[in-house]
Amino acid sequence: MQVSTASDDLRRGERARLLNHVQSEGRPDLVKRHLAAMTSQKRVRLSADNDVHLLVDGPQTFAAMFKAVESARRSIWLESYIIEDEDIAVRLRDLLIRKRAEGVTIHVIYDAVGSIGTSREFFQSLRDAGVHTCAFNPINPLTRPGYWGINHRDHRKILAVDEQWAFTGGINISKVYSSGSSLFSKKRKGKDPDGDGKDNGWRDTQVQINGPAAAEMARIVRQTWDAQGCKPVINASVITGADPKGGQKRGDKVLQVIVSGPDEAGMDTYVSLLTALDAAQESIHITMAYFAPGQDMVQALCDAAQRGVEVQMILPSISDFSPVLYAGRSYYEQLLSAGVKLYELDSAVLHAKTVVVDGVWSTVGSSNMDWRSFVSNNEINVVVLGRDFGQSMEALFQQDLRSSTAIDPQAWKNRSLFEKLKEKSARLFERLM
Repeated sequence: MQVSTASDDLRRGERARLLNHVQSEGRPDLVKRHLAAMTSQKRVRLSADNDVHLLVDGPQTFAAMFKAVESARRSIWLESYIIEDEDIAVRLRDLLIRKRAEGVTIHVIYDAVGSIGTSREFFQSLRDAGVHTCAFNPINPLTRPGYWGINHRDHRKILAVDEQWAFTGGINISKVYSSGSSLFSKKRKGKDPDGDGKDNGWRDTQVQINGPAAAEMARIVRQTWDAQGCKPVINASVITGADPKGGQKRGDKVLQVIVSGPDEAGMDTYVSLLTALDAAQESIHITMAYFAPGQDMVQALCDAAQRGVEVQMILPSISDFSPVLYAGRSYYEQLLSAGVKLYELDSAVLHAKTVVVDGVWSTVGSSNMDWRSFVSNNEINVVVLGRDFGQSMEALFQQDLRSSTAIDPQAWKNRSLFEKLKEKSARLFERLM
């Protein structure tokens, strides 16, 4: 395992002192266990000296992102599955154009399918202002020959500013996040999951990072730009991630940035999550927008519950894509029988992708627990170690739990035959979703 700070890689003794600090936050036995589990994985690199904060829902997230963009002096790197051409996206576009006029270098990558409803004029206005803009895997293969793959999508959400501030999580540049989910009262039970739910508010989570990991995330956007053959070609002398303040320490959090996708060497997001579930000793708390992970992941959750781990999952009651909702529900009986506690969020459309294990291993990112995220999409997740951040994650989980309805095992068995048929049918196409 490699640990890096703002200045350089740590030697063995320095690394031990840093990891001891993480353990000093509380539950050192559990921290040590999860560190050992992470060490068993390949290509694990931890980033130290970071300040990390949770951001809940769109208003809080956009306020922090706009503040960071406003402060930009050198560079802005933005990568998002969806960038719309109305509401919050228009405000961001206008701000990016102004920052470019101030001399800030800006690169924007958007997914061609995710942003299919956005007008060409919207992105052209950015280009006309000098903002470098590129579509990931264009739908028309003639648009950028050699870069086409209709099933390979860029689902990442990254904003990196001056290689010092970075944001990632589940939140797109979209108006559905403009109002926070807390503004919506609890919906009546029995809400039709086939409704798109777009008027009910979207519940999502983002993470804000100040420190060396921000530079790493800027490099990730640049790597996507280079890999996609985006124009203009970035000058080789431009070293994304240079810190003009000489490696100043920003915080004391240790984290791992995990990128995954068809072009990556392995299924790192899947392996990281499965490893954490297998290492769990006390609790697994999952809040997940799309849950259709396959039998191995479901079995890991069942095994954990059967060895005495408290496994609780908050899943959607309404969704913007009902087939994956029904595919996930097809696993409910197996999970409930094993002792997993299941809940469905009633108060909003659930779009968050967060997991906290034993209160010391936490992840926030763009990756859902489904096969499209594990195999077909470009995704990014951040794993934060330590009890301090874990407590923030646990508090957020409990808040969502209060707006959720528990799934009663006996009542679930007695659901209608029609519901069972929809679940069985959806399971057949699970790996295509």
